[in-house]
Amino acid sequence: ADETTPFHPRSPYGVGKAAAFWAVANYREAYGLFACSGILFNHESPLRPARYVTQKVVRGAADIADKKRDRLILGALDVARDWGWAPDYVEAMARMLRHDGPEDFVIATGETHTLEAFVAEVFAQFGLNWRDHVDSDRALLRPSDISYSAGNPEKAQRLLNWRAEARMPQIVAQLVAAEIARRRSPDPSDG
Repeated sequence: ADETTPFHPRSPYGVGKAAAFWAVANYREAYGLFACSGILFNHESPLRPARYVTQKVVRGAADIADKKRDRLILGALDVARDWGWAPDYVEAMARMLRHDGPEDFVIATGETHTLEAFVAEVFAQFGLNWRDHVDSDRALLRPSDISYSAGNPEKAQRLLNWRAEARMPQIVAQLVAAEIARRRSPDPSDG
């Protein structure tokens, strides 16, 4: 998908994002505001809550490595996403705001990986074979999930001189390192 790809939201979250995009376009056109939309594909960081699948996988694999449980149950493993690193995307948004004029940009890595590949990478970081610990449960499938999501960041590369630095294996390594550090740090709420 690039900046000209029509929206077809498949979730309430996506509907909200599409509405925000059109609100920004309206204010830019109607009132001459310097307003940009970043069409950000999945951008990961250790700050994501556990309900996001990437954190569910990282924390689940850490629990299995720590012998706190033996299984992780996920939905569809064949969904494919363009996973990027949130700090890279913050840099892209800053460049958007410094650009000569207000424009909309797809911010993505341009690389797509299946959830299965993401899971395999996470479990490998813990020295585990994911196939020994992961089950797929059809009850966890979203009713209208997108099976394949890929971003084309060519415009951001050309006009903003921006390119995502981190790729999926590096993102996984950083998420795993952050989770290990989080588990080693005392929880201030325990005090």
